[in-house]
Amino acid sequence: MFSEILSFLPTQLADFTPFAQNGRIDRAALSEETATQLIKRGEEALNQPYPAIPATAYMDFCRTGNRVRFEALYMARRRTLNALALAEFVERKGRFLDGVIDGIYALCEESGWQLPAHNSYVRDTPQRILPDTEAPVLDLFACETGAQLAMVRYLLREELDAVSPLICKRILSELNTRIVTPYLNRHFWWMGNGDEPMCNWTPWCTQNVLITVFTTDQPQDIKQHTVRQAAYSLDCFLKDYGEDGCCEEGAQYYRHAGLCLLNATEVLNAVCGNVFAPLYRKPKIRNLAAYILSMHVDDKYYINFADCSPIAGRAGVREFLFGLRTENPNLTAFAAEEWQKSEDRDLPDEINLFYRLQAAFLANEISAYHPEKPVRHPELYYPSVGIFIARDSAYCLAVKAGDNNDSHNHNDTGSFTVYKNGLPFLIDVGVESYTKKTFSPRRYEIWTMQSAYHNLPTFGGVMQKDGAAFAARDVEVSFKENQSSISMDIAGAYPPEAGVEHYLRRVTLHKGAGITVEDRFSGSRSEAVLSLMFCEKPGFTGRTIAVGSLGTVSADRGELRVESIPINDPRLRLAWPETLWRVLIRFEGQLTLNLQ
Repeated sequence: MFSEILSFLPTQLADFTPFAQNGRIDRAALSEETATQLIKRGEEALNQPYPAIPATAYMDFCRTGNRVRFEALYMARRRTLNALALAEFVERKGRFLDGVIDGIYALCEESGWQLPAHNSYVRDTPQRILPDTEAPVLDLFACETGAQLAMVRYLLREELDAVSPLICKRILSELNTRIVTPYLNRHFWWMGNGDEPMCNWTPWCTQNVLITVFTTDQPQDIKQHTVRQAAYSLDCFLKDYGEDGCCEEGAQYYRHAGLCLLNATEVLNAVCGNVFAPLYRKPKIRNLAAYILSMHVDDKYYINFADCSPIAGRAGVREFLFGLRTENPNLTAFAAEEWQKSEDRDLPDEINLFYRLQAAFLANEISAYHPEKPVRHPELYYPSVGIFIARDSAYCLAVKAGDNNDSHNHNDTGSFTVYKNGLPFLIDVGVESYTKKTFSPRRYEIWTMQSAYHNLPTFGGVMQKDGAAFAARDVEVSFKENQSSISMDIAGAYPPEAGVEHYLRRVTLHKGAGITVEDRFSGSRSEAVLSLMFCEKPGFTGRTIAVGSLGTVSADRGELRVESIPINDPRLRLAWPETLWRVLIRFEGQLTLNLQ
């Protein structure tokens, strides 16, 4: 798709000069509200020193598996630099400039920009305990750091040069050594290699390399090479998407996958005479852009599977821009509506400085946008991943078919989630804070990854297995005026020792009349135990489960018991209360649930 455009490249590629008119950025294009807020953030950052990052902090990951301690220090440095750089850019009085210079040198003097969890040269191999300063690794955050420093120089070049030309010289030296030269001369797995599967890393890294190269006065041969490699990489990324545009990594990763594809395309268009613009009309790209609206439930909640949280963050200017580019007024209306609800429109926690500039410079346009029609949330089925979404005025029902080989996979084939009146009714827990175990052969020892902690059955303690072979079969989907339903056989998601030959699950949303879940199984085992996951403490009257004031789940048979699950992990606590609840229903042969 992208590579097909390469024959139309101009012989001279332009520099990337975002938010500029006649080569200069017009600060007057910022609203007074935006400018005031950015200065306020900078004033708050003046009192935040850049934290030290000793070698032992980097070594901590290999020694303990903990990612959070190092990453907190690493991210704090970058957030502080962004706040100070934006404040100085807006105010232009010099009072933030020393802090900016300190931040530049703090980042330039780090031994490696890659995270400890990514410090390896071959995909899925053990990480080195410390970075090799002579062989930089281009991971997600090395590329983010490169783009950040490039954008700081782009914003404040005159001011920095007035202090000393050595500052921008140092930035360029580090960018050439750590980003440009490795990108042109080494192969990192995310750059693509034939049929090798890609993920969000590909557009995320590619976007930031493009920003780095095209804002730093590189010669034409480097620009040409970069565009050609970027086009190949983006095609490698898109090959793993179905025509339906479904992101198997979930709504949170759409922000690092689909939206990074958008910004990579924006840079390519800006420097290549807009020759990539026709790609925005391609059905796959249009569907990929619209995915985030499909996964939205209500207010802060999103349908979540795999490593995605149900609170995936508000949509904003990037989704708005994607809606404009793909001519999808429903998406632009959704993004504008979400942006209005946001309490942090200037993205203070974002380490990508380019995103923060987009948020600042598009604020006037998105705030002035008035949609012609209200936002519509679709009912649909994504066959490439097996995600079914049905809705009525009260319920949002999502069911996962597909297989257990998704990127960021949980063993959740056949699981379902339910929201009622915009609130979680039956839940998908999501994932705890990432550790060394999360992306290792021991991943499925983590309880949140296991089918027993999704809305799925277990057979004699045997759960689903991971891998493409463990999949739903005989999937049938129906959308009608009065009801929408999906049925599938999920027996194939279990290993032979589960002893299940057939497990037919049918989930139906009866429009205006509730949801039914019908399970029927056969095999060498006579008994199954179905797990149901709740974020509210369930009450019991016989076989009827009361879910707070939201409603009830009634089972037509079986023995019920409940377990409490303490939630101490900070990442899970962003979405859930201090206790979750699992109801276990022991039954034979068949079971019907009615949700009201």
